[in-house]
Amino acid sequence: MSEIEFNTNVIKPIECYKEGWQLIKGQYWLLFAITVVGAMIGGISMYILIGAMICGIFLCFFKAIDGEKVEFEDLFKGFGFFLPSLLVTILFIVPTIIVFSLMYFPLVMAGLMGTRLGEEELFALLAGTFAVDFVIMIFMVCFHTLLLFAYPLIVDKNLSGAAAIKLSFRSVWKNLRGVAGLWGIGFLISLLGIFLCFVGTYFAIPIIIAGNVVAFRKVFPSTGGSINHPPSPENYFELGNN
Repeated sequence: MSEIEFNTNVIKPIECYKEGWQLIKGQYWLLFAITVVGAMIGGISMYILIGAMICGIFLCFFKAIDGEKVEFEDLFKGFGFFLPSLLVTILFIVPTIIVFSLMYFPLVMAGLMGTRLGEEELFALLAGTFAVDFVIMIFMVCFHTLLLFAYPLIVDKNLSGAAAIKLSFRSVWKNLRGVAGLWGIGFLISLLGIFLCFVGTYFAIPIIIAGNVVAFRKVFPSTGGSINHPPSPENYFELGNN
């Protein structure tokens, strides 16, 4: 597999979100419905299908960003990317479950054992737990940020999970300032949604995804090929050189 090249220092976060909104606003409600249904299927399946649904969602947003008409059925084309996306999904979910389990283990054990803690001891336990939580959360955000382009690379470039992870790490690291700004603005948009009785967060998600897809397109320009065909089975576990 030939090495996939990417651009650096091309992500301008505010422009990405503005451009993303302009490109999806004509199909916003369809993309909103696709995102909600995809998330519901992923959740109902206990996240087993979340990778396939994320790939299907990205496929729909790619079509919208590239000026194509999106069909609701496009979401289910993500099932064709189930195996390539599985490794990325594992890296997203399993460490998160382990980390959260370890974070709250001391408090749970103290409650189960009926340990009577004094005020100072309880304060020290809570302070220590929150401090560890904060450090771990920062690490998880950084780790997940490096995986930002993994799912889009599987969909857009037909890469295996391993190749997509490696290329995502490299490309995000080379565009770290722009990606950090992109994440920061996305966080502010989500925060604004929370202030709007939490419901606004759901309506903000398509805008955040659109901004990320535009940023991806800046880093990995379209080659003009179709992204509607999942990779062939022999490429599922190909490590490649990317």
